[in-house]
Amino acid sequence: MTDFSLASLRAAAAMVHAQVPSTPQYAWPLLGRRSGCDLWVKHENHTPTGAFKVRGAITYIDWLRRTHPDVTGIITATRGNHGQAQVRAATAAGLSATIIVPHGNALEKNAAMRAFGATLIEHGHDFDSAKAEAIRMAQEQGLFMVPAYHDELVRGVASYGLELFDAVPDLDTVYVPVGCGSGLCGTIAARDALGLKTKIVGVVSAHVDAAKRSFEAGRLIASPTAHTFADGVAVCTPVQAALDYFGPRADRFVAVTDDEVAEAIRIYWQDTHNLAEGAGAVALAACLQEKAQMQGKKVAVILSGGNGDMSQMAEILSGATPQVELRKAI
Repeated sequence: MTDFSLASLRAAAAMVHAQVPSTPQYAWPLLGRRSGCDLWVKHENHTPTGAFKVRGAITYIDWLRRTHPDVTGIITATRGNHGQAQVRAATAAGLSATIIVPHGNALEKNAAMRAFGATLIEHGHDFDSAKAEAIRMAQEQGLFMVPAYHDELVRGVASYGLELFDAVPDLDTVYVPVGCGSGLCGTIAARDALGLKTKIVGVVSAHVDAAKRSFEAGRLIASPTAHTFADGVAVCTPVQAALDYFGPRADRFVAVTDDEVAEAIRIYWQDTHNLAEGAGAVALAACLQEKAQMQGKKVAVILSGGNGDMSQMAEILSGATPQVELRKAI
C-alpha cells in the first residue's frame, strides 16, 4: 500500500498546491439554520476543473512520469470529472491524453475535456463500453490506461481533507460522496494521519448503492444498473482496493434518493448561491436526511463538484427531479 503517513500526505498536498490553491470551507449561516448544526461546506467546486479529482490527477501523473518514464500518452474512460483532471495533468506533463466517453455524455464536460487538450472519442452507450474501448486502444496504441481508483490518486485527493481538518479540526462528522472511492479514502487517510476522531460517512445514491451494500456486507456486491442523474456516484461495481481501505475505517454509509439530491442542489443555490452537480450535492442530502442525529454538532459536507449540465440544472432549479434512462454505469 502507498504511504499514507502525515509526511507523505503533506508532500502530496505541497505538490497539489503548486498548481491548485486550497479551496475554501465555509460555515454558511442559512445552511446551519436549516440543518440545525454547525455545518461547514468544503468547496471542491472551486478547483480549476470544478471538481475534487484535479488533485489526485496531479500526484498520479507525477507518479506515472517517475515510474514509467517511457510513457508518452495516457488513455482513460470517464463521464467527465476524472477525464478533465487527467487531461489537465497529463498535458501539463507533456503527455498526450485520449479520453473515451459514452455517447450521450454531457456536452459541457466533453467541451471542457477538449479545451484542456484531450483527444475525445465517443464509444458505446454506457461507461462499461467506453472503458472496454479504452482498454482495447491502450493495448493497440501503446497508451497507458489510467484507472478510476489508485493509491496515488488517493494521496492527492487527501489534500482537501488536510485543508478541511487543518481549518476545522474539531469536526464530529464529515459526509463524503462515494463513486469509486478516492474521495472517501482520501478523507479517511487525512483524518487518520492527523490522529483525529472525526466520523467519516460515505454517501451513495439509493438507486445504485453497491458501495453501501458492499461496506455493510464486508465483500464486493455489484449493482446491475444505475438509475440516477448523479453521474459521479453512479458506480455499479465497487473497487476492491477502495473497499479494503474504507471498509474498516468508515463509520457508516447513507443512501439518498434523486429527489433528495435535487432538493439539496436547490438548497445550495438558495442558501449559498453555489451550483452543485448531482454527485456534489449527495453529502448535503445525507446530512439533511440525518438532521435529527446531527443536532448541535459540528459537521462538514464535501461539495465534490459543480459540473452540472445546464439543461439539467435548469430543470432542477425549476423544482423538478431529472428522469434518466435505466443504464449501466461506472
